[in-house]
Amino acid sequence: ILQADVACERIFTVNDVEHGGCKYGIINLSGLGKESLTVEMYDNLYFTNRKVNSVCWASLTHPDSHLCLMGIAETPGCASLLPASLFSSTNPGDRPGMLCSFKISTAWSCAWCLNPQADNCFSTGLTRRVLVTNVVTGHRQTFGTSSDVLAQQFATQTPMLYNGCRSGEIFSIDVRQRNRKGQSWKAIRLFHDSAVTSIRLLEAEHYLMAADMAGKIKLWDLRTAKCVKQYKGHHNEYAVLPLHVNEEEGLLTAVGQDCYTRIWSLQDAHLLRTIPSPHPSSKDAIPSVVFSSRLGGSRGVPGLLMAVKQDLYHFSYN
Repeated sequence: ILQADVACERIFTVNDVEHGGCKYGIINLSGLGKESLTVEMYDNLYFTNRKVNSVCWASLTHPDSHLCLMGIAETPGCASLLPASLFSSTNPGDRPGMLCSFKISTAWSCAWCLNPQADNCFSTGLTRRVLVTNVVTGHRQTFGTSSDVLAQQFATQTPMLYNGCRSGEIFSIDVRQRNRKGQSWKAIRLFHDSAVTSIRLLEAEHYLMAADMAGKIKLWDLRTAKCVKQYKGHHNEYAVLPLHVNEEEGLLTAVGQDCYTRIWSLQDAHLLRTIPSPHPSSKDAIPSVVFSSRLGGSRGVPGLLMAVKQDLYHFSYN
């Protein structure tokens, strides 16, 4: 897994390790304002014996940035909140521990809320339920669902949480509500024919992009609950693969199960570019990518970062 912070200055990484489980790290990027990047990768010893299914960057009113991490074991799963300073090369003797860690049932997805009406909250998508946790007060809300929740994203302008399910359903929850009997708390409901693996709200939050295990990528108008565009050529049959939307450049990027990275025009859904993996294609070598207009921060360089096996590639964008 590669997960960039908002400024694309740091990339949180999750690597498989030979004896099972995962190893975490942070890559620091420095953009030099021209077609080159400086990359600092800190070797670290932070392992988990669980397979990590999902990660997201979190934010607390604290001088340090934090990470929300999801793990999965046979039983039980685990949600952890780690301070990013754990991965710093400075003051190794003065590192803080986990801010929050608790056991849960099998975990599939996670999302952090940046809306002030649900401050300091993150959600975990579990087997047949959604769990919203306030990491400061410890308060939890549970929403029962009929299917596993494989993808999640909070809106920023409203306290709404969007969820994509193995059943193909996408629904939203207003996390302020208290009465959760039945399914009446579902606000917007959309349906794909296959398991939804990734959802992305566009900035104005009138549109939602969703990908599924049939390789379909659809753009939904949330005001009319209708599909308004389809992006063709994506390949998927069983993997939980992310979508990457860059509205500034007008691009949609997704890596398929066939190990090809495809880039579409957001506006007209035209397939612009297909990039083969530098490694032989296999189901355990599907590339992870990050695209940004400014890799390495405000003076950074535009381009695509691709991680395959032990290697990191930079494709320049012009």
